[in-house]
Amino acid sequence: MGRAIGFIAVILIAAFGMYYYISASKAVSPANGVPQATVDTTGVEQDLLQIANAERRHWATNNKYASLDDLISSGELQMARTTRGPYSYSVDATASSFVARARASNPPQGAPANLSVDESMRVRHD
Repeated sequence: MGRAIGFIAVILIAAFGMYYYISASKAVSPANGVPQATVDTTGVEQDLLQIANAERRHWATNNKYASLDDLISSGELQMARTTRGPYSYSVDATASSFVARARASNPPQGAPANLSVDESMRVRHD
């Protein structure tokens, strides 16, 4: 009798653990999305902030903003490639402002197709 109660307790605890795990994974996933979309979006946001920080450093030393290729070639931006998953990066720079963009022609389910950051350092999902 004691073993049966112990077995039932283990089953109930395992069921609760599975329910909690499923609920937690839904909470961190985008609406109707998959966890990979969350990983891709977070990585793209970090890359855009890295580009924006490189633009700020470039502005501090040269009093102007630069293109993505110029930032990479000057060594101010350590980025091996200008893509992440389905996203590709670009920078629209003028002498007094910049907008770094990430665009995906076929974004993962639940992920935004366009993300951007400007000199305000605020990431936007378009």
